[in-house]
Amino acid sequence: MHNGALPKQFLELHGKPIIIYTLEKFEQNENIDGIVVVCVKGWERYLRQKIELFNLKKVLKILTGGETAIESQFVGLEFVKNHVKNDAETVVLLHDGVRPLIDETTINKNIVSVQNNRSAITIVPAIETIGFSDTDGELDKFVDRSKCVMARAPQSYFLSDIYATHVKAQKEKKFEFVDSATMMQHYGFKLHTVLGNTNNIKVTTPTDFYIFRAILDAQESELGLE
Repeated sequence: MHNGALPKQFLELHGKPIIIYTLEKFEQNENIDGIVVVCVKGWERYLRQKIELFNLKKVLKILTGGETAIESQFVGLEFVKNHVKNDAETVVLLHDGVRPLIDETTINKNIVSVQNNRSAITIVPAIETIGFSDTDGELDKFVDRSKCVMARAPQSYFLSDIYATHVKAQKEKKFEFVDSATMMQHYGFKLHTVLGNTNNIKVTTPTDFYIFRAILDAQESELGLE
C-alpha cells in the first residue's frame, strides 16, 4: 500500500478511515445488534478514538487479533460466545475491515440465509478466465468460468456452528485456513451462497484504493452529496 507503518484499514478518504466506512454500514443496519472489532495489535486505542469521533454506538468491544486471520476470528467469536444467551440462535457475520463497500441488501441476505440454511457465503461471479498452472509456469487447463464464483465477505453462520468448528480446528492445530468458508467445508459443513455486490472489493493495493475512491465519489455524486 506504500502507507508506511499505518495499517491499510486506517488509510483515510475524505477525512474518514476505511474501517469507519465499513463499520458504518453495519451500524446503520437495523438488523445488526452489535459489532465486535478484532484489531491489529498496538492500534486499539487509535481505533477507539476514531469510533468515538464518528459516533458509532454498536461497537461493543475492540479486541487484539491473533497471528492469523483464523485465530483473530476466534478471538472475536469467543467474546460473543461469552456475551449472548443463546448461541444457537445468534447469527454472526464475519467481515473484512477493508471491505467498505458492503451494502445493506447483502447484509440482510446473509442473515436470512443463515436463518434458513445455517450458512451464508457471499459470492460474485467469476469474470476472468481461470486456469491451473504448475510450478514451472506451464498452463495446465482452463476451468469453465460459468461454474466458478469468487468468495467474498461477509461469511455468516449461527454462532454455535462456527464456534464449535473453530474449537475443533484448534484441537487439531489447524490454523492454515484462508477463511471461515474453507474451514467449515473442511469439516463437512454445507455452505450456502448469497449473491453479493460486485463493488464490495477488498482494499489491499493502491489500485484498490483508487477504485474505492472512484466508486464512493460516484455514489455520493448520485446522491447529491458533493
